[in-house]
Amino acid sequence: MTNRVHDTVGTPVSYVVANPSSYAWPSATRPLATGDAAPDRATTAWNTEKPHTDFSYGPFDASACPNYDRWPAGFVDRTGGYTAKISDDQLKKQLVSRPTTYLLGQVDTLPLGGFDSSCPAMAQGATRRARGEAFVKYVNEQLGARHAIQIVPECGHNDRCVYTTDAVLPVIFPKEP
Repeated sequence: MTNRVHDTVGTPVSYVVANPSSYAWPSATRPLATGDAAPDRATTAWNTEKPHTDFSYGPFDASACPNYDRWPAGFVDRTGGYTAKISDDQLKKQLVSRPTTYLLGQVDTLPLGGFDSSCPAMAQGATRRARGEAFVKYVNEQLGARHAIQIVPECGHNDRCVYTTDAVLPVIFPKEP
């Protein structure tokens, strides 16, 4: 969402996002997980390759986590660096318009491998998988994006597993039209 060269490279570019620990959330709302996406069930999410979608979005109680919306977990206080010169509206426009696929490990439901357990990250969900599922649903339903999500079978937070799975290779190396 932040690069300024997407429209100038002269060739189609698509983006693949794989299992980040948190996201730059494009509004002050945060996911309100229920049902199969609820925090107490998040670590058992591994039992399906289908994305969980039991999320709604609403205000976040910042009293216990006043920095929950500060960059890079949100859009507030982008005062330094390359994002400071890009408006919130432009960031959202770029996020929505760029072809993106999110790869989430089916079993990436444990706090392993540099898991961000900070308050701002936990406001996005209890696990990497839950955070990704909630984020993709939000940008698609609330902002009008058409981003894809792929739950990578039998993979946890393991780049080798995710990037070498047969189902993922066509996403990374698409055939020319």
